[in-house]
Amino acid sequence: MTTSRREFVALGSMSLLGGALAAQAAPSPASQDQNATPGAPPAFGTAPPVGPEVSAATFIEAEKLVQVTMTDADLAEAAGNWQMQMAPVYERRTGPRKLALETTLAPATQWNPSLPGISTGMPAADRFVRSADLHLRLPANEEDVAFAPVAQLSRWIAGRQITSEELTEIYLRRIERFDPKLRCVITVTREHALEQARKADAEIAGGHYRGPLHGIPWGAKDLLDTAGIATTYGAEPFRDRVPAADSAVVKRLNAAGAVLIAKLSMGALALNDIWFGGQTMNPWLPEEGSSGSSAGPGAATAAGLVGFAVGSETGGSIVSPSMRCGVTGLRPTYGRVPRTGAMTLCWSLDKLGPMARSVEDTMLVLEAISGPDRGDLDSVPSKLAYDAEASVAGLRVGYFPAWMKENPATDVDRAALETVKRLGMTPVEVSIPDWPYDSLNLILFAEAGAAFEELTLSGKLDELKVQVPDAWPNVFRQSRFLSAVDFVQTDRLRRKVALEMARVFSGVDLLLVPSLRDEILVITNATGHPSLTLRAGFVEVSEARSDWAPDPQHPLPKFSPPRRVPHGVTLIGRLFDEGTIAQVGVAMERSFGVAGERPPHF
Repeated sequence: MTTSRREFVALGSMSLLGGALAAQAAPSPASQDQNATPGAPPAFGTAPPVGPEVSAATFIEAEKLVQVTMTDADLAEAAGNWQMQMAPVYERRTGPRKLALETTLAPATQWNPSLPGISTGMPAADRFVRSADLHLRLPANEEDVAFAPVAQLSRWIAGRQITSEELTEIYLRRIERFDPKLRCVITVTREHALEQARKADAEIAGGHYRGPLHGIPWGAKDLLDTAGIATTYGAEPFRDRVPAADSAVVKRLNAAGAVLIAKLSMGALALNDIWFGGQTMNPWLPEEGSSGSSAGPGAATAAGLVGFAVGSETGGSIVSPSMRCGVTGLRPTYGRVPRTGAMTLCWSLDKLGPMARSVEDTMLVLEAISGPDRGDLDSVPSKLAYDAEASVAGLRVGYFPAWMKENPATDVDRAALETVKRLGMTPVEVSIPDWPYDSLNLILFAEAGAAFEELTLSGKLDELKVQVPDAWPNVFRQSRFLSAVDFVQTDRLRRKVALEMARVFSGVDLLLVPSLRDEILVITNATGHPSLTLRAGFVEVSEARSDWAPDPQHPLPKFSPPRRVPHGVTLIGRLFDEGTIAQVGVAMERSFGVAGERPPHF
């Protein structure tokens, strides 16, 4: 999260509900008045009193959190019947009929990014056209093989120039050599990977080629369940967790013949880049973290330790490490990729997507993992159309003029806008209202607090390595005080913002934005639009960067002379129109000519 969003943790609307009450036993139905006049309906505020007494003074203190003001009469009335009216709603959590909610149970309310009456960018039919085979010979240097994109690795495997087992051994050796420096791997799945690789080789030798991912070693962010292999969420309380079944995405990649070589690090419970094994570092600048929470996928892909990786995003967790580590990250439309068997942080925001070393690689992976799954109620049928050789001339690319002139935009972003013109596309100025978009984070905070309620109430949050104001332990505890009324109002704002984005996209085919612009990260994660982040050039930095709020006690390393690091731009697409942003991404990637440069010393 960026600083402005962190400030919302402390400044956002809060409520007395959830914290002012250490409720006692609630009445059972048998305790209700058996002598009521027949035909009289039940009324609010008439239940037997439960829980501790509260006073006007309690509400006066709570007003500071709620940011409302009540009269003396209002305060007296609210305090007078709190035990009869509001306290009973906590029975689900406090008893006596306390009810635990299964971790797999999703809320009844679902977010549908497709608005009634407004068309999306969903193509009419599936169509996938890969880039042409360049018939490159297999390099003699293992490093050159390791850094090759999946699009090329797949040609070598299909052409029997290298076996999956040989490629897997290359990546295993690189993990052993470089992971002590990067701390990007939580679990190496050596025997599992070699078994899958040998199976892939036997199938390919027998004429059963499954497609471009067959035999390709990959890494999974450690929130994707893997049967019999630890899935730890990067968090101390779950470090010994071993699921019994594979997640939907893992099943689909198994079916595509991909080889799972490692469970990759993630910031604990999907925040930033510190996990129970330490901080995952950026291969381009080993003195700084790789960013998160898809920290391991970003670092491992950038360092050539895997062919590709699968990460997740709720509020920037694919975009940010892709930027920092100089890889390509594709955040799909909400609902395209099922999250069955993946850790839930926020039901209505979580998305799973590929991270790779080229734009086409991300599409090869997306094709394999798309489609509904009965375990994820929000996953939907979708079409995918992509043509690597399609012309992009004439496409309308929206951009925000003011954003291109100020931080976090750089000369690389501005040069990318010129590249749009050079490729024959038409830049179109767009704008959005000056609304409080960061208030949408209330949805994230509330849903995340609910997802990890047991961890919060049991005190196990204290086991997490990072205990600072902008880390999950404090956020989850604060979230107990969020107002349910404000949550509903924020949900309504979310729809209003979605309608505004539909208006913007009525005039353009895609957007070009500075990758870490806070407003667009918050907006598009809330509305569910897809994004593609790709390396566009390089910038120089004089200080290491961090996802965490500044800490004067632990200043970040400074560099003199400045250090050269990759910088990426982000394309935002219409709902379910990943094909268009990928086609534009391929064209821009070729024009930029920087995707093939590797981090020094890897």
